[in-house]
Amino acid sequence: MLGLPSLTGCAIDKGTALAADFEENWAGTPDVAKVHTTKNNTLPFKGTSTGTLILKDGTSADRVTKLVGEMREFVARHDKTTGRIAADGITFTVVADEGRTGEVLALWRSLTADDRVSDADINDAPWKGATDRWRIEVTAVDATGALTVFKDMYAKGDRHRPLAGVMVLRVRGPGLFVESDFDDGFPAEAIAAYEAVIAQYPVVGATLRRDAMSGSAVSIVVAEGVDRDRAGELARRAAPNLGAAVEVSSASAD
Repeated sequence: MLGLPSLTGCAIDKGTALAADFEENWAGTPDVAKVHTTKNNTLPFKGTSTGTLILKDGTSADRVTKLVGEMREFVARHDKTTGRIAADGITFTVVADEGRTGEVLALWRSLTADDRVSDADINDAPWKGATDRWRIEVTAVDATGALTVFKDMYAKGDRHRPLAGVMVLRVRGPGLFVESDFDDGFPAEAIAAYEAVIAQYPVVGATLRRDAMSGSAVSIVVAEGVDRDRAGELARRAAPNLGAAVEVSSASAD
C-alpha cells in the first residue's frame, strides 16, 4: 500500500493543522507552563503557524538552553512553523540556523541579567531577501535605562552583544522611545539632539524615531517653564542634518 501523506501536509487549513501539531508535540514538556499557538490559513492547503513555549517562573538557564536546542531541531523539520520561547520576561524566536540561534540565546542571557530591562521581544524578521534580520523591542525601567540599553545593543563588546545582520531595534521606557534609523543603524544625530536638551533642561518625554508620514525624527517635550525656543535651538544645533525633523514642544498648557 502507498503511504498516506501526513495530516499536516494534506490539511485544507494547513495553519490550523500546523498549530495542532505543535501543541501535540510540546504538550506535557517539563518546565513549560503553557503552549500558545497562532495559525494563518492563507490558501487551501497552504498556511503557517507560530508556537510559543511559555516557561515556568524560575526555569534555569541550563534548562532554557536545552529547550532552545530542541526547538531549533523542531523548526528545522517544520519550515512553515515559527518556534518561540518566553522565559524571564524575554520572548525570542528560535531559528533553524545554529549560529543565529546561539546569538539570540546569548542576548537572552544578557537581557535577563540586566536590571534596567523589564521585558523584551526578539523576533526573526526577514525582509526583501534579507534573511539575517531581527526585530528587537525592549522595555526599560526608566528613560535613562532605555537610552543606555539602546546604546549597549549597538556597542561591540559591551554588555549586550549585537546580533549579526540587519536589526530593527526599539527601546522604550517611561519618558523615552528610541528606534533605529531608516538604515537600521544607530540614530546618532537624533540621540545627540535629545542629549543636548536633557543636559540643560528637564524633559518630560521624547520620541526618537523614523516617521515617514510626518518627517519627524525627534520629538522632545520639555517641562513647563523651560525656554522652548532655546531648547529647540540646542537640539537642532546638535543634529544639523535633521533640520525640521527635530521638534521641541512644551508641557505647558499653551
